[in-house]
Amino acid sequence: ALPHRTPRELIALARQGLAEAAELRTDGMRYATAHLAALRAAAAVLAARATPAPPGRRSRVTNVWTLLVLVAPELTEWATFFAAGASKRASAEAGIPRVVTSREADDLLRASEQFIGVVEVGLGLSYHPLTKDLAS
Repeated sequence: ALPHRTPRELIALARQGLAEAAELRTDGMRYATAHLAALRAAAAVLAARATPAPPGRRSRVTNVWTLLVLVAPELTEWATFFAAGASKRASAEAGIPRVVTSREADDLLRASEQFIGVVEVGLGLSYHPLTKDLAS
């Protein structure tokens, strides 16, 4: 199913998620929240570009990152990067201690910021870096 929000709304939610992640002190939750922000940006691309399957045709369930590659092949490297961190995000959300380091959380926060910026530009939306620290 396609997202029920507009690409602009999903980007706003992604940006809000980045702001929340930047405020979190727990490494695992900062990582998970930044990853979720990237997922929302990917959903914005799907909302803008994907078309639903014809009625009555069932397709197999797949993840956002796989779908992203199908509708936006230019984002394949980003999709691969974030797909690789999905299990780590799930572990962090489950509260497993020390699943990510502070450096990993900070790196993912920066990568999510960059990805959201790429998506915004690709969708023709205005790009506004969250902070100087994240943009550098």
